[in-house]
Amino acid sequence: MSQVLAIDFGGTKIALAAASVGASRPSATVRLDTLGTAGALQAVRRTFDAARELVDSPAAVGVSTFGVVRGDRIRLAPNVPGWDGLALPALLRERFGDAPVAIDNDVNAGAAAELRWGALRGVDVGLYVNVGTGLAAALVAGGRVVAGAHGAAGEIAYLRERGDGYFADGQAPLEDVVSGMALSRRGSALLGRPMTAAALFAQRDDPAVAALLDDTVDALARVVANLCVALDPSTVVLGGGLLRAAEHIVPRVSAVLARAVPFPPELTLAHFVDDAPLIGAMALALENAG
Repeated sequence: MSQVLAIDFGGTKIALAAASVGASRPSATVRLDTLGTAGALQAVRRTFDAARELVDSPAAVGVSTFGVVRGDRIRLAPNVPGWDGLALPALLRERFGDAPVAIDNDVNAGAAAELRWGALRGVDVGLYVNVGTGLAAALVAGGRVVAGAHGAAGEIAYLRERGDGYFADGQAPLEDVVSGMALSRRGSALLGRPMTAAALFAQRDDPAVAALLDDTVDALARVVANLCVALDPSTVVLGGGLLRAAEHIVPRVSAVLARAVPFPPELTLAHFVDDAPLIGAMALALENAG
């Protein structure tokens, strides 16, 4: 039986999966450390070596990557030296020859997984918001992810939530407030010791910590509401690692949507969490496998 190959390039790890055409879950997976400080090309080379062992001649390939796919280059990907500007699509075509290759950013891939098997299945107009280490969204219209004119639709990290900072200045103003990275930084400064976002939610009985968390979630809720006013989705899906604290996040976001949006959407949690980009890459491959 023919197989497809899925690859998820992440800043700290790379995941690969093989799946039979028509399957809904991988038949085998492999995980590698990105070893980002060693540069982009070694990560690609080791990934191709692992792919050869997993499924040497795939019927189709789906790829998820951090950053933005713009033409034949990856943009907005500073975390791994050489990834910003990497000609990844060309490298993939060179390696896999005649096999169809579909590539998208990690959040759009996560939305593709939700469209095919998850919380966005059957949705015509929807919104997928991923709140993890960073922050991004995917816009869905006509049952498909909207790429935008430059492949950068949904890059909400660059929204100016409080009027401070610009992309041109090297800043991501909204992500600096709403993300696991931002919570860790702000919480560590508040408490005078290293803190993770998960640890902050576990200390919600501290009034200062509770105020910080509420400020963060309220900022998220406002932005999601504004996106809903602009897009008018029927469904909003929240995903990403920060949603492990969903009981603290979802009610506040839901309350703001009910008050701020003329036609409030259904608000739900993502079906896929930790492996969403990899499953999304698999969805992209299966779509092109015929």
